[in-house]
Amino acid sequence: MTRTALATPDDEPPRRARKKKSTKRRFGRVRQLPSGRYQARYAGPDGVDRPAPETFATKTDAEVWLTKIESEILDGDWIDPDAGKVKLGKYAQDWIDERPNLRPRTIELYGYLRRTHLVPTFGEKAMNEIKEPHVRRWRKKLLDGGVSEVTVAKAYRLLKAIFTTAVDDQLIKRNPCRIKGAGQEKSAERRVLSVRQVYKLVEVIEQRYRALVLLGTFASLRWGELAGLQRRDIDLDAGTIRVERQLIQITGKGLVFTDPKSEAGKRTVVIPELIIDELRAHLKDFTQEGDEGLVFVGPDEGPIRNSNFNRRVWPKALEDAGLPKIHFHDLRHTGNNLAANAGASIRELMTRMGHSSTRAAMIYQHSTDERQREVARKLDDLARGALKDRSGT
Repeated sequence: MTRTALATPDDEPPRRARKKKSTKRRFGRVRQLPSGRYQARYAGPDGVDRPAPETFATKTDAEVWLTKIESEILDGDWIDPDAGKVKLGKYAQDWIDERPNLRPRTIELYGYLRRTHLVPTFGEKAMNEIKEPHVRRWRKKLLDGGVSEVTVAKAYRLLKAIFTTAVDDQLIKRNPCRIKGAGQEKSAERRVLSVRQVYKLVEVIEQRYRALVLLGTFASLRWGELAGLQRRDIDLDAGTIRVERQLIQITGKGLVFTDPKSEAGKRTVVIPELIIDELRAHLKDFTQEGDEGLVFVGPDEGPIRNSNFNRRVWPKALEDAGLPKIHFHDLRHTGNNLAANAGASIRELMTRMGHSSTRAAMIYQHSTDERQREVARKLDDLARGALKDRSGT
C-alpha cells in the first residue's frame, strides 16, 4: 500500500512578490539630486513651476516644506518669491514718490536719509534678502560711526515704514525692523533761558532782529513760521499773531512758502502786552510794505535766511550776551516752558505750539509739576508753623 506523502510548506508553489505601490504626491514633487540631497518643486497659484529656494538633506524635509507651501496657498498667505527681488534702493524711492501729501521738507528729509543711510548698505539688496540681523548690524554701524541717535532713529523709522508697505504689497512676509525702541528719538534736553537772559539777547542783538527773538520766545513760533509772517498776520490792537504759512529752504528750490507742519499749525497766538511796543517799532522800521509784506527781512530787504542768520548774527549775539551756545529753536522751548509755568493746560499748550497730539505738550508739564511742588512746600511750612504756634500756646 502506497502512502500519500503529506505536503510541506517547502512544496508550495512560490508566491509572486507583491508590487510596491508608488505614492504620488497630491501637491508638488520631490526628487533626489546626484549630490544625494533632495529638491522640491511646486506649481504656484499663478501656474509657474518653482523650485524651493534650497535643497534638503532628506526626502521627509522636502515633503514637509511642500506641505507648508500648500497650506499657505490654501489659506491665501502665499507670496510670490520673485516679487521680493526688487532692490531696496528702487523700492524706497518709489515709496517716497508715491506718498500722498508729503510736505516739501519731509520729502527732502526722506531723500537725504535714503541716499545717506539706507542706500549705502541696502541699496542693491533685494527686499526679501534683508533680515533682522542685517538691520541690527546696519543700525549699530551707524551709531558706531558717529551718526547721532536722533538721525539713526529717523533712518530706522523710514526703513521700517518702507518694509511695512512691502508687507502690505505682499513682497515679503515679515518686517525685518523689529528692534524695540530703535525708532524713538532721545534728544538731549533743550536749554531753557530765563526771561532776563532772553532780554539780555534782545539788548545786544542787531535791532532788526529784536522782535524776532521776542516772538520766537513769547509766541513759541518756529523759524519757518517767523520767516513767513506777513503784515496782515499781526494785530497789535488785539495782541495776536496769526500763523498761516511758513517760509523754508528746500534744496534745489530755494525759499518756498508752504503750509505749517500740520493742520494744527494754523493757529492764532495771543502775545503778552510786554512785547507789543517793540513789535510796533519793528513794523514801522524793518518790515516790507503792504499787507503781504514780510515782517522779518535781512539787511538786503529780502527774506530772512536761517543759514545766514545762524552764521552771521546768532553766534555774535550769544557771545555778547554772555550765553552758552544754544540753538535759536531753544527760544521756542523757553516760551513753551514759560507758558506751562503760567498755568497753561495741555490743550492750551497744544494750541499755542501748533501740535495736534498731546505728546509734545506733555513734555512741558514738568514745569507745572515743579511749580506745584513749590506750592506744596510752602503749604508744608505754613502748616508746620501753625502747628508749632498751637503747641506753644
